[in-house]
Amino acid sequence: MNAVSSRRWSALNAIVVVSATLLMWPLAASAQLKVLISGGFSGPYEQLLPEFERITGIQVTTGSGSSQGTGPQTIAAKLARGVTTDVVILSREGLTELIAANRIAAGTDADLARTPLGVAVRAGAPKADVSTVEAFKQVVLKAKVVAVPSSTSGIFLTKDVFPRLGIADRINVKLTPRGTGAAAMVAAGDADIAVMPVSEIVHAPGVDFAGTLAEEIQLNQVFSVAVVAGSKQIEAAKRLIAFLASERASAAIKSGGMEPLGQRRPN
Repeated sequence: MNAVSSRRWSALNAIVVVSATLLMWPLAASAQLKVLISGGFSGPYEQLLPEFERITGIQVTTGSGSSQGTGPQTIAAKLARGVTTDVVILSREGLTELIAANRIAAGTDADLARTPLGVAVRAGAPKADVSTVEAFKQVVLKAKVVAVPSSTSGIFLTKDVFPRLGIADRINVKLTPRGTGAAAMVAAGDADIAVMPVSEIVHAPGVDFAGTLAEEIQLNQVFSVAVVAGSKQIEAAKRLIAFLASERASAAIKSGGMEPLGQRRPN
């Protein structure tokens, strides 16, 4: 384990140790927490949030944004223009950028879950084989429109995978601000397939999960959480992080197409 991973593990342990004994103790009824989250972890988060609010008494207001990319919809852009937020949940790549920009309270970041990239097709449509690099390449080439999010996964696909396969200039790729938009294009018949995190496919309406990408072209995307620098709700924020990283959250994370990371030492 490298030094960076060791620091992340130590930070997560510190959060869990400090917060675990307090998690079941309700704060004052006025406790409020604001969260900005990207789509990759939203399925488990939406399932877990009501329980967190019930057992802690903390009221949470949730907004959304992209992990990476350009434009006003990204979490970084929202923080830059002064959107008040206590906690962010997004890809590790996006969080690394926020840490570099001094947007994150030091030592509060932790990895929650990991999910691979997969392919979505319209509900009821044949599920094409995408299990090998060549099979995936042929599926993409045959598609009239390929929808991908413009965030972390889309950056990886358009800047790395498609050029590496020699098909970047032979396919019609439509970028959407969020994974929900890519899935919606497929559901509406405006795209033949979407390539995006599995965690965003499994709970998207109107699409079916066709399979994951081969390991040679795979991005096993990690979603992470941290307290935003300047937050006035440090204790409540740490309690939310401890809850999402706890064994109690594992079942919801697994059902959302993700592998829990909060209770294991990072690689």
